[in-house]
Amino acid sequence: MSRFFKSAGLIAGMALVLIAFGAEAAQKAAVPAPVLAVAASPNDTARFIAGMPVAAESPLAKFTKDPGWQQHAKFFDDAYKALNEKQISKIKAWGKQAIKQPQKTLYYLFSGPDYLYAEAFFPHAQTYILAGLEPVGKVPEINERTRHGLAPIRASLHNTLNLSYFITSHMSSQLRTGELTGTLPILYLFISRAGKTITEVELINLDKDGNVATTAMPPAGSIQGAKIVFNDGDGSPARTLYYFSTDLSEAGAKNTGFLKFSAKFGTGDGFVKSASYLLHNAGFTTARNFLLEHVHTHVQDDTGIPYQYFDQKIWNLNPYGRYVGPIPIFQGHYQNQLNMLFIKEKAPAIDFGIGYRFRLNESNLLVAVKKIAPAAVAAPVKPEPAAIVAPAAPAPSEPTPASAPSTQPAAPAEQKAESAPIQAPPAVAKDGLAETEKEKTAAMPEAEKKTMESEPEKKAQ
Repeated sequence: MSRFFKSAGLIAGMALVLIAFGAEAAQKAAVPAPVLAVAASPNDTARFIAGMPVAAESPLAKFTKDPGWQQHAKFFDDAYKALNEKQISKIKAWGKQAIKQPQKTLYYLFSGPDYLYAEAFFPHAQTYILAGLEPVGKVPEINERTRHGLAPIRASLHNTLNLSYFITSHMSSQLRTGELTGTLPILYLFISRAGKTITEVELINLDKDGNVATTAMPPAGSIQGAKIVFNDGDGSPARTLYYFSTDLSEAGAKNTGFLKFSAKFGTGDGFVKSASYLLHNAGFTTARNFLLEHVHTHVQDDTGIPYQYFDQKIWNLNPYGRYVGPIPIFQGHYQNQLNMLFIKEKAPAIDFGIGYRFRLNESNLLVAVKKIAPAAVAAPVKPEPAAIVAPAAPAPSEPTPASAPSTQPAAPAEQKAESAPIQAPPAVAKDGLAETEKEKTAAMPEAEKKTMESEPEKKAQ
């Protein structure tokens, strides 16, 4: 009998345990699982940074009601309206006439994150390859903290929106501080404001052989980059932009995989502007030769490849605008042969400003187009001596910048022939794209100095 009671007690105890376990499980099931925050899409993130409306269901939609963001949006709405009327629409109209056979790839060296002008001049490219010393940064993410970090972006773009080029010493410091760092936020903004839809963003690295490596364990000697995939809207073909933070001098060009990676895309078009005349120097020979060997149509201002490196058996040279000569700090890079070309060809005017000589009627562009297939080009031509011809004086009816001499600068005495060694630009900053902030500002007209010194933040308030 005692055995019976013991067995009954054991069974009852087990039943109680099972009942308790079931009740606990039911209680847990009744509590909803925590809802994970939904990350914003790259496109909504880009549009938020650009001051553009996001999707109604986007987790960023609530942030667009903030007065600070609305001021940010108005700043870029106003800036882009003025920029498009004054410059971008005119560049696109000019490009349709001047660039006859656009290629699928654009090589834009010394660009920084300048998709703005890459797209304006070459809107049909399927692949954009950009390079500069500015850091890539992290993939942007907007949250309660970072949504307040838009002011440095406005500040970093002040010169581009007003003068058509970056002052890299300004931008480098601005892109390394704040909540949204690096070039990716700028690229996001330019791509969105161009009316594109971003579908994919990825940080990448290149090894020394030009192969894409993972960012988790990048090999020694690799360079960092970013890949952005976007399109023109639903159903349109995908386009890709690559940006790499890399040194394009001889040390960097020969010892990194950037040019090897770029060469895999074959013949493309080239673009150079506001490049501190770096391609005039022996220290950038490899980068210069890459462009001469790999592009079909090359568009540049006078800071790009010197005139004498274009073999006219290979290239047709078409000048546009007006060659006034370099701004004073770069006067050692005056090109007599280029001046002769502008005079001989009676270069057609352009109705927009671009580059260091950003004032209307002072800007110049050269469109170099290959006569033969790039594969038939043995090697870039070496400079040949040429007689010096005094540059023509500016037309009296056209305004002369306060910082420029009343007549065009004479060729420097030390450059007695075009074959003489071309001098390096004075005080080039280590970023290689612009001289020191003090020297750059000193070379500007007073009006531009005041514009550059003004606080962009005030415009947004």
